[in-house]
Amino acid sequence: MEITDLHRDPIAEFEKWFALAKKTDLPHPNSMALATASKDGKPSVRVVLLKEVDESGFVFYTNFESRKGDDLEKNPFAALGFHWDVLRRQIRIEGSVERVSDLTSETYFQSRPRESCLAAWASEQSKEIPDRMVLEKRFDELRKKFENQKIPLPPFWGGYRVIPEQIEFWIEAPNRMHDRFCYQKQNESIWSIKRLAP
Repeated sequence: MEITDLHRDPIAEFEKWFALAKKTDLPHPNSMALATASKDGKPSVRVVLLKEVDESGFVFYTNFESRKGDDLEKNPFAALGFHWDVLRRQIRIEGSVERVSDLTSETYFQSRPRESCLAAWASEQSKEIPDRMVLEKRFDELRKKFENQKIPLPPFWGGYRVIPEQIEFWIEAPNRMHDRFCYQKQNESIWSIKRLAP
């Protein structure tokens, strides 16, 4: 692949690759590694699900009081990694992070299955619990509490947007002579593109 084969806009290029991934038999083509770091620089990584992407960034949802939420409140930068082995492709994204609006979080929350909404309320994400029964009991209590009514958005739950500053596209090639292309944001509408050695 050559730079001239790429779209000048990395979000448009991402959407093209993402569309290919969604056509595969991968169970969760929107799964992505999310790396954060604490205020003193200790890294942490986990897999989350991409729920929205547009020109403003990449959105996922979580408990704001989780470890990732704590990291992002104190150090609002993150990296994302997509790996689609069946396509022999991966994408790396780095950027700053902001919370999405309450309205955006509310809209997404209400689109989730009811049980997932209850689980968001039931789990004090990343906190220690003595056993699974504590979680199950809390879930059942909430099921009864919200029976026959709309489940409200928890005040401690919502979305984050990773605003990309750098996006790298990687394609596997024979003899480990992979293609790597790195977009770097120059201003609101202009990105530079360079080829990197594998």
